[in-house]
Amino acid sequence: MRVKGKRMVRFRFERLESWQFAIAFCDEIYRITKSIPSDERFGLVSQLRRAAVSIPANVAEGTGKSSPKEGMRFVEIAYGSLMEVISHIEVAYRQKWILNEDYETIREKADKLARILSGYRNHLEKLKKSP
Repeated sequence: MRVKGKRMVRFRFERLESWQFAIAFCDEIYRITKSIPSDERFGLVSQLRRAAVSIPANVAEGTGKSSPKEGMRFVEIAYGSLMEVISHIEVAYRQKWILNEDYETIREKADKLARILSGYRNHLEKLKKSP
């Protein structure tokens, strides 16, 4: 629901830097994969997009869990999906399906997202240990 272009309700995960950056990263993956040949639409493109979508989805799902320990598990899954994206991007780059500039951009953003996810996991770890 929107009021004058703004949402009335914000879910907790939408306020997280990790989720916001993961959504932007996902947008970038969708943009980059448009240049991959159409015969890879159901192969590499599908795999890349699913892995990218999994990152913010798992961050969001983790916020709905009842304990920091459960939340950490979903951040770890998101991190694993990020590693999958990096591997797929490497394949696309080696096949010359993506430009060097796009490759460098996505690698830099992946590095930043990895650090953000690690920081969020560390935050949840501290919450888990607190009384």
